[in-house]
Amino acid sequence: MGVLSLRRRLVLGSFGFVVILTLGGTFYAWTEADRALQAELNRSARRVAAAAIATGLQPSLVRPLRPGFESETAWRGVQARLNELSIHPAIQAPAAYLLRFDPAIGTETVVVSTFPPDSVPIGTLAAEFNLLYGPELAEARGLGFAATALSFDHPEGGFFTLEGGPFNWGFAALRNVDGTYSDIVLAVLMPADYEAPLHRLRRNLLWGCAVAVVLAAFLGNAVATGVARPLARLSRAALRIQRGHMFEPVTEETTLELGRLARAMERMRRGILERDEHLRLMPAQVAHEIRNPLGGLELFITAAGETEDREERRRLLGRAREEAATLNQVITDFLVFARPLDEVRREVVDVRLPLGEAAELVQAEQSKTGGRMIVDLPRSPLAAHASPDHIKRIVLNLLRNASQISKEVTLTGRSERGEIVVSVADKGPGVPRELRERIFEPFVTDKEQGAGLGLAIVRKLAEANGGRAVLAETSNEGSTFTVYLRSLEDPFDDIHSGD
Repeated sequence: MGVLSLRRRLVLGSFGFVVILTLGGTFYAWTEADRALQAELNRSARRVAAAAIATGLQPSLVRPLRPGFESETAWRGVQARLNELSIHPAIQAPAAYLLRFDPAIGTETVVVSTFPPDSVPIGTLAAEFNLLYGPELAEARGLGFAATALSFDHPEGGFFTLEGGPFNWGFAALRNVDGTYSDIVLAVLMPADYEAPLHRLRRNLLWGCAVAVVLAAFLGNAVATGVARPLARLSRAALRIQRGHMFEPVTEETTLELGRLARAMERMRRGILERDEHLRLMPAQVAHEIRNPLGGLELFITAAGETEDREERRRLLGRAREEAATLNQVITDFLVFARPLDEVRREVVDVRLPLGEAAELVQAEQSKTGGRMIVDLPRSPLAAHASPDHIKRIVLNLLRNASQISKEVTLTGRSERGEIVVSVADKGPGVPRELRERIFEPFVTDKEQGAGLGLAIVRKLAEANGGRAVLAETSNEGSTFTVYLRSLEDPFDDIHSGD
């Protein structure tokens, strides 16, 4: 069996949920309605039996009746009162019996009946009543009233039947003069005519369930389509990117989550294009940057070999060493920029140490040109979670860039709002307006020499350590570059807690 698609899973999930919910709700509603109506019918049966007693049926009228009294006036008077129950608009009982408990035989006998009027003589054993409703009869004799549960099965061959639907019985014991309950019980047959509206309710509930299922199928399909189609579009966009078709942008999606995913994929596409552009430019840029110091190196070495002047030879060899150093720096910059930084080994470090090392190196270089550096670092530790080698490289690049265009460079470090803030300020001409937005991109520079990778490396290393690098200020009076790193309130915190 194949794996179900997301669309089918969503449709089946929503469809199944609605089916279970609607069927369960329908069954529960119908069951509760049936239970409530049956309980009300039982209460009605008790009220009917009580109302029948209120018509004047007294034990003193029934107890003297014996077998053979069916033609007597007393018997017919009691039967006439029972017949009134069948025509009473609030009762309309199709059958009623007066039952007397005979302790000698342990069962009820019929005294008076209305259904059929002449076929049940006095003293007939009411075995069917005792067999089917013995507990209810005993409850009626003890508590005064009782009612049976709903019944659909009618006894065959007995002396009471009811055609046309389910029924139940209401029982009420006749009261003696002293208020106690006698052994004579009135049984009133109650048709369960509430079954018809209950069946209509069940039919309507089932129709509603069917409509809900159909709507669930349509809504589930609509929801699944609204999710699956954007995912399919994003999947096709990912395949296009994987196959190298980079120039078609990723379609913007309207939903919040899928819109974020689409924007992330679009940023990824642009990032890959940018990386590819850098890789395309890198060989030519590498060749150009290497050719210049190589040409100077060859020129100075050749000139040194041809001159007889020792001082001139020393000067030319010094220039050759400078060109070799420049060549080495270019290669180092390219290697640092090209090296992946997937696994950065961070540790808790006091950034004042790598900052001081970088400042000492650049101060040594400035001493040859008459430059000056101002270092402003606090006495308390500046604890960060980063690679100390990366911090040193970041600050070294910023300081060298600044010292190349300014005689005075200022290095500051401070802790601010949960971050370590390192700033390098110069008093140079500032960054040209057209380059300010792209100054951290590779191969972007306003210098005649250099590959334009220094600031790109700064940004790359800062982001690899969970920080960021920005051009904070720039004008014709100088520029300030700032790097933000994560600080640690406690230098001994677990360094892996933020990874």
